[in-house]
Amino acid sequence: MTDETINYREKAYALLKADADKIVKLIQVQLDNLTMPQCPLYEEVLDTQMFGLSREIDFAVRLGLVDDKEGKALLDSLERELSVLHEASTKKRVR
Repeated sequence: MTDETINYREKAYALLKADADKIVKLIQVQLDNLTMPQCPLYEEVLDTQMFGLSREIDFAVRLGLVDDKEGKALLDSLERELSVLHEASTKKRVR
């Protein structure tokens, strides 16, 4: 693998990670200020954002810029993080 290929792979993964981080921030704002986790708007935003990211990852995998396992790990990590946010928000609202 050439240095240029490695650089593209690193950039692709960094961009995907940044998009995943944006989803976490967006959901955090919604949970903190706007909606309940059971709200259809919350679910719609989450579903749309997650679908978009999964398509980005699929595209990067198909181009050979991201390993399939790395892409799945990124989505799994994001889902776990969002689950923790959801649980924390639910507990906060119950109090």
